[in-house]
Amino acid sequence: MIRLAVSSRAPTARGYFCSKNLRSSAFPVGRIQKRSFFSSSKKQQQQRSAASAPRRDPGLDFTAVVSNPQEVDGPEGIVSRSEQIKKLQSQSSNKDDDIYYDVLIIGGGATGAGAALDAAARGYKVACIERGDFASETSSRSTKLIWAGIKYMGTAFAALLSPNLVTAPLVTLSAFYGEMKMVYQCHQERRYMMQKQEHLCQWIPILIPFDRWYVSPPPFNHSLYGFFPILAPFVLKVYDALSWFQCPPSYTLSPSRAAEKFPQLQTDNLKYCAVFYEAIHNDARTNLAIAMTAAQRGAHIANYVEMVDTIVVDQEEGGDKNKVVGVVALDRMTDQRFEIRAKKIIFCGGPFTDNMRQLEHDSSSDRDKKLPPAVTGAHGTHIVLPSYYCPPDIGFLDYNTSDKRFLFLLPWQGHTIVGTTDHKCSAETLPRPPEEEVEWILKESSKYMKIDYRREDVSSSWRGWRPLAVDPNAQAGDDVSRDHVISENSKTGVFFIAGGKWTTWREMAQEVVDKALGTDRPCPTLDIQLFGGEGYSNTLSVKLIQKYGISQSTAEHLSKTYGGRAWEVLQLDGRDKLLKEGYPYIESEVRYACCEYACTVEDILSRRTRLAFVNKEAALQCISRVTDIMAEELKWSSRVKKQQMQAATAYIGSYGGSVPQSAANEGKADVAENEKAAA
Repeated sequence: MIRLAVSSRAPTARGYFCSKNLRSSAFPVGRIQKRSFFSSSKKQQQQRSAASAPRRDPGLDFTAVVSNPQEVDGPEGIVSRSEQIKKLQSQSSNKDDDIYYDVLIIGGGATGAGAALDAAARGYKVACIERGDFASETSSRSTKLIWAGIKYMGTAFAALLSPNLVTAPLVTLSAFYGEMKMVYQCHQERRYMMQKQEHLCQWIPILIPFDRWYVSPPPFNHSLYGFFPILAPFVLKVYDALSWFQCPPSYTLSPSRAAEKFPQLQTDNLKYCAVFYEAIHNDARTNLAIAMTAAQRGAHIANYVEMVDTIVVDQEEGGDKNKVVGVVALDRMTDQRFEIRAKKIIFCGGPFTDNMRQLEHDSSSDRDKKLPPAVTGAHGTHIVLPSYYCPPDIGFLDYNTSDKRFLFLLPWQGHTIVGTTDHKCSAETLPRPPEEEVEWILKESSKYMKIDYRREDVSSSWRGWRPLAVDPNAQAGDDVSRDHVISENSKTGVFFIAGGKWTTWREMAQEVVDKALGTDRPCPTLDIQLFGGEGYSNTLSVKLIQKYGISQSTAEHLSKTYGGRAWEVLQLDGRDKLLKEGYPYIESEVRYACCEYACTVEDILSRRTRLAFVNKEAALQCISRVTDIMAEELKWSSRVKKQQMQAATAYIGSYGGSVPQSAANEGKADVAENEKAAA
């Protein structure tokens, strides 16, 4: 932590670094007596920061390579990443009052980028930094659903219809109201996404099979839910009603109709199937669209900029001592450090929030103390199978797995995605999934199917972490959130937000901006169409084919990924030269991704395309070609190219694939031993 010594006694006019505008926001007024960070050598600075920094995830070493990229233009109407960095760095040399940001947001996932968009759209001066790529952690590893929370509706009624309704009626009714209010809000946010962001989301019907009329043991451990096969059609109509029936209506299928619609389904003893609708999306692309829209609205937002320390005011008198007024940031592409200062700071770190909170403390001894935790991580594993495991236009839900979780099987990106599990543990950057969870998903998902689920058919698998949040700063009697938590540290003035789900990213962003900056300026995001929405239509793929003569699969991929910006992608080349045969991703996407702030080969293969998420081996085979294209665009040296390839190979190698990782590692060890012996 960088401490700014501030005196309140008769400073010169030149000595002030806070104006009357900042006084109104409880910002400290005084004179800087010492700025220890910038009076030290770079080596001393790094040693001091390292001595007091929280433990660093070793997986981060594979997420960035210092590459000093050449500036490339941003997408039309958006400044380049290099220009964003210059804007953020300008505060290091300019100490005028006007350069203070109204808010600095740390984290560029769905919530952080959403908060940046919300604040910028209200007219605030916004900075937002992300230590990796946008959506490089939790926000790209979801089940890909914008879902309205049918499970939470089930848990709400299970809690309501329990003995607690008699023994503690007020508490039970309050909890039921809170849970149902959350479900209702999820429905409204899903409607917003489907109506305003149709270039990013599509409806997907999801089938629930019933092979008995009573389920034992019952879902949610509630005897009434044993009758869910009988109650399901009614329950799903209630679910539709929460959207004011603006979603496609739920319906039922006879066994014979279900066999036609879902040929892989086991129909022996099948009574009937219920079908309801959720929204599905490419989560990483939605996150990037939010970030690009924030940039369009004037936010200074950049990926691969890491908070390595905080800047704290030490005032001799008054109550502003220990207030965090900024951060020391590191551009991981150039290894340059600089300050970013703001009136308000919001941590949006998901399962990594507590690591950020440690940096609020001044000394290494303070940081070593046990912080009351705000977030515990729970990881969920997903696997990807070939497309023939699932029809292309309908998904599947097992609502009562052996561990009492929901398990979805969905068509996505020309493949079948299955998940998820739920196990509490500390969050990590690398996506490596536990083999026992891969096996468990295969076993569970095969129960209702008449085809063999083979381990060798798993083309990719990964895990992400859900942040399970509590408020460590809450006072007795404060309301307890049943979804996400927004909290302010009264000593440092730093806010954090954690928890929630993809569906409510916009609502969460609105709430945290309201709490940090107030409600004087109303939130306009319900009326904002995200990046790519302009120029999108249901016939866009046809127009792309007619203009450029590209294949239908590539045209549909481009229109559903980039929306109206697909024209910009094709204008870079105009051809559909594939990155990998059998996949719709084209080389022009790599060049366009560099305009959209992509910095590493792994960015391209994991998130700008989703190749690593759907086929690990195919992604590994594309590393060399992607490296060559990015080197052309960003003018990498031969040394940087080699380092980028090594980092991408290590990161993508941590995904699961058709061979269990333990066996794969043994095979690599055998190869290395043979090479050593031959030498």
